Amino acid sequence: MARTLFYYVTFIPWTLFVIATGVPLSFINPDYLHNYCRIWARFGLWLAGVRIQVQGLEHLLPGKTVVYMANHQSQFDILALFAGIPGQFRWIAKEELFHIPLFGLAMRRTGYIPLDRSNNKKAMKSMIEASRRISDGTSVVVFPEGTRSPDGTLLPFKKGGFILAQKAGVPIIPVTIDGSVRIMPKGERTVHGGTIELTIHPPVPSEGIGSAEREALISAVQQPIADTLGEAS
Repeated sequence: MARTLFYYVTFIPWTLFVIATGVPLSFINPDYLHNYCRIWARFGLWLAGVRIQVQGLEHLLPGKTVVYMANHQSQFDILALFAGIPGQFRWIAKEELFHIPLFGLAMRRTGYIPLDRSNNKKAMKSMIEASRRISDGTSVVVFPEGTRSPDGTLLPFKKGGFILAQKAGVPIIPVTIDGSVRIMPKGERTVHGGTIELTIHPPVPSEGIGSAEREALISAVQQPIADTLGEAS
């Protein structure tokens, strides 16, 4: 309980401070705000008593546009990916988050991409915008499960992120997040200290892969994540 209270009492003001001081930086260059968010994430992990271990950095493709696809166990996944993946990237996030005062402004100023899932027409418009941004050279992070797993086990992967990668013709880099479910499981607010392990896997090409081969592409991304978690995909 003491850890949880300390985390919220310090993390919320810290987040507001980063937004208030970071948004002006976005008018100079949105990349500055992203780098500031990496500091925000690392300090947030420290406040929660969470350590992060990263393996597979050699599989990154510096200077190339990619789609990162990670499993989703906890709210702490966002902090872990900010802290663990070097370089610039943007998030594809549900539209509702962009309506949160100040927080939504920071997301828009940084260049994050809203995904409106309220109906098929709006969802398709969001996907087209995301595909354009990727084609223009913006690496993005996608949670292909679409939501947090309640117990840390993999949920079925949705095809939307794979369609984006195929349309843009960019590699997909699978990322396994292991341990964040023990920090804060879905539906809970108690914060537990511990270690989150990120494993960055070799890139999976998507260029030239048609819709008929999409299931094989999904499997190629899902398999290394499942293997690292000790699951049968």
